[in-house]
Amino acid sequence: MLSDETKKNLLKLLLGVITALSNKELQERIWINGEGPDFTETMCTFFDDANVDYILENYKEFGLTDEQYRILKTFRDEFEAFSDDYYEAFEFIDTPEWDKITKKATEVLKAFNYEK
Repeated sequence: MLSDETKKNLLKLLLGVITALSNKELQERIWINGEGPDFTETMCTFFDDANVDYILENYKEFGLTDEQYRILKTFRDEFEAFSDDYYEAFEFIDTPEWDKITKKATEVLKAFNYEK
């Protein structure tokens, strides 16, 4: 079982990554212009470091509501399907499919009352 502090830090890391996934200007700067971690590293942080699946499996322990769980799971599923098809940011950053992902990320942030 994780400590409350560890849970808090995991959730903060996850929401920080989702913030980056909601912000196209930031994405262009870090992914396209190379000023930060690339898209692959962002995916690894979301799926592995922040351990989104563990959070979803134990969402009550993390203090998530059923609605937050639903929105986060939907986002995770859609982002996972998207990331199976695209590997380089320049391939997708201006596509309608990516716009949908960034809008979904914003919905997650709103559900968590998380400020960008």
